Amino acid sequence: MSSTAKLWLLWVMVTLVAAAVLLTGMFYGGPSRATLLIGETTSGHHQIELACGACHTTPFAGPEAIEKTCQGCHADELKAAKDSHPLKKFRDPRNVDRLDKLAANKCITCHTEHRADITNPMGVTLPTDYCALCHQDVGKNRPSHEGLAFNTCATAGCHNYHDNRALYEDFLEKHAGEPDVKAKPVVALNTEKIEIEAAGEPLTTAAAADAPAAHRGGADVMSEWLATSHAAAGVNCSGCHAQDQKSAEAIAENWIAKPNHKTCATCHTMETATWLQGKHGMRLADNMLSETAGLYGMFQNRPLTPMRTEFARAPMQSKLPHSELTCTSCHGAHDFNTVKAQTDSCKSCHDDEHTRAYEGSPHHKLWLAESSGAAAKGSGVSCATCHMPRAWMEDESGYEEFLAANHNQNANLRPNEKMIRSVCMNCHGLGFSIDALADKELIKRNFDGRPSARIESIDWVMKRVKERGSK
Repeated sequence: MSSTAKLWLLWVMVTLVAAAVLLTGMFYGGPSRATLLIGETTSGHHQIELACGACHTTPFAGPEAIEKTCQGCHADELKAAKDSHPLKKFRDPRNVDRLDKLAANKCITCHTEHRADITNPMGVTLPTDYCALCHQDVGKNRPSHEGLAFNTCATAGCHNYHDNRALYEDFLEKHAGEPDVKAKPVVALNTEKIEIEAAGEPLTTAAAADAPAAHRGGADVMSEWLATSHAAAGVNCSGCHAQDQKSAEAIAENWIAKPNHKTCATCHTMETATWLQGKHGMRLADNMLSETAGLYGMFQNRPLTPMRTEFARAPMQSKLPHSELTCTSCHGAHDFNTVKAQTDSCKSCHDDEHTRAYEGSPHHKLWLAESSGAAAKGSGVSCATCHMPRAWMEDESGYEEFLAANHNQNANLRPNEKMIRSVCMNCHGLGFSIDALADKELIKRNFDGRPSARIESIDWVMKRVKERGSK
């Protein structure tokens, strides 16, 4: 065979291999799809980067389709955050001219995926002085801002684009002068609150219909279950393993060995909904499909697999590289130990400096005191106290409020000033909270010590108050 023929044969083989990789990635997903990405995804989306159809709902669609998917996932979050720059602000005739400088009514103006080389914190892909496009006169109108660099607006303790409530001037004025630690700290409510739709009489054993199937787990499983809030509320084994089945035959026939999050959602609606919004559960959300939705009508959509520790970019424990994250990963399959879920479950996976420094920290000591009975219930500070705080939430109608743990652990983490109102100020003064969250080294030490950062926001506000009084 001549050298020319060999080159042609090599070219044909390489072409066929490349075509196979391309087609496999497009139509069947899996690791080969990662080779088709046009760039690295942001930290907020990297877990679902193979679910192309989550954002690209229509093949070859334009920016309008991408914008629609942004709103589909984040509209409720922005509403809950009391967005400082909502769409209605730019529909106001007084602000329409600002859109010529920056199309702030579009998510993709500031957030563009697959552009790792220009991606800043919070997935922002604009130069960090973008605030100056609309607020170029701030130095003239606010003497306190004179001489400040235009790329410092989002510095901790200053401004957040979407949710600025904890830093509003009137809020800073109201809470100026508060002590570092309040005289009567009120940690976010830590009381057990389980919504059980099928609540009944407390159970002492499995019901007759459940018994044949339930005994598969043995005496230890039965003992664990009987000590839970589920048994206390009258929820039997079939409540999770064979819902809506009444007879022993039907329960045995329809027995589900490992119920998933959808089973939990029948009673724990809000907890499951928020879990699916965070990084722990987002891969299992209904719109996270491993293929472009309805791609030419030729292939079925397949859901992504549950989160595993090796998918994370944050440091994780090496001993759990293949464990899939579900509700029972943290809560246990039958004992549903909420105390364990609030601390030990977190540490079993996370291995960053902040997590490792928790043991022995002031917060940890408070948690140990409560756990041992030496301190009042609700006085301890666990991982969940800050990252999955209990809060009053609205139901789907938007009217009824109820207490539930927000299982979206990222809801108040980016930027971390979102913790100020919902978490930090339950125990600490506003000034101390702002300074502490601005001190990266203190965060790494899990707040063991005093903040070395000093944010002047409150000082500036009080100076303005004083000036107004003198006038």
